[in-house]
Amino acid sequence: MKNYEYHRIGKLAEQLEIAGIDREITDRIMEGGEDILRKTSPEKKADWFRGAMHRMNKLLDSRTRNAVREACACCLGGQRSKISKAIAEENESLKDRIKAANEAHYVGGIKMQENGEILAQFDLQKTAPYRCYCLPQAKEPLPITYCYCCGGHVKHHLQIALGRSLECTVRSSALSSGGGFPCTFSLRIVET
Repeated sequence: MKNYEYHRIGKLAEQLEIAGIDREITDRIMEGGEDILRKTSPEKKADWFRGAMHRMNKLLDSRTRNAVREACACCLGGQRSKISKAIAEENESLKDRIKAANEAHYVGGIKMQENGEILAQFDLQKTAPYRCYCLPQAKEPLPITYCYCCGGHVKHHLQIALGRSLECTVRSSALSSGGGFPCTFSLRIVET
């Protein structure tokens, strides 16, 4: 595997390898990634990721690319992890755990939909234009594929808090909508 100085690009390469993606396909997705350094401007980092996500969309099926991006999630430990564990320990029912997760605001607003899906929405801002926390300097929208890393973050913490396996779908994001919509994730409980 090539060496990538910028950690988010290195994480993408690592997860492509873990997923068993063919080396030739990985090289096409990662094209130019070694030229993006920590000191590279945020705009150029966003531009590289835009291109990489377009290449992933062409070269990988949606299930694979979404799983790879989910595995790129950051902030899986720390205070959010402690809050997730406390919610699980202090609340017995799913309804109470969802209520506690919503009140904690540690992964945004959480609510159960009538169809049984759990909706999580980052609520740092209340109105448009919404801003992406990860790539705030992006000049143009990125494919929603990029946003599955945040989906992985939300999924990870809610799985702990709710004590259930979840499947995540990114419904909208500030980054993919050019600030027009908030980051919204739909999570479905996976029956085992």
